[in-house]
Amino acid sequence: MGAGKPSGEPNGMRFGSVCVFCASSHGASPVYDTAAAQVGRLLAEQGIELVYGGGCVGLMGTVADAVLSAGGRAVGVMPVALVEREIAHTGLTELHVVASMHERKARMADLADAFVALPGGFGTLDELCEILTWAQLGIHRKPVGILNVAGYYDHFLALLDHQVREGLLQPRHRDYVAVDDDPRRLIEKLRVAVLPDEPQVRVAT
Repeated sequence: MGAGKPSGEPNGMRFGSVCVFCASSHGASPVYDTAAAQVGRLLAEQGIELVYGGGCVGLMGTVADAVLSAGGRAVGVMPVALVEREIAHTGLTELHVVASMHERKARMADLADAFVALPGGFGTLDELCEILTWAQLGIHRKPVGILNVAGYYDHFLALLDHQVREGLLQPRHRDYVAVDDDPRRLIEKLRVAVLPDEPQVRVAT
């Protein structure tokens, strides 16, 4: 820590909010729920608002419940079609109801200062890869991290390395992704991350 910084105060960039991408199911191992709850409590502890997909089920529900139980703020963004299926979390600080999945992702990106992916399926990978693509295109300059719970993302990270070796992903773009298996360390990595400095492309999201 820098001289004079109060003990326990985070170094680096201050986040008002972090967008968490994660599954609407709990997965096969209890370690995923445990990690989601740890992330939620950590965000609340550090005064960081949760931005997420707005669900009450799976890891999405776990991380939101943990934030709220610890006295933090949880903001959800959900398409109206999913709200009508009664999977929206009814206890959130705020719930933004939008028209489409595309609008959902754009709204979450606008609301967040950084992004963290927890274990998940197609939807989580879609959100993670799109937000990395937007960084690559200069649409945003916000740090992106993966919480690699119990090696869940090992194969995905190996694929990124394979893409670099095959000349299909530039090393600097690979380096956009901060990775750790500990939530607190991951947040600290995001705080000190070197942000993308790509020429901005004006693309409607």
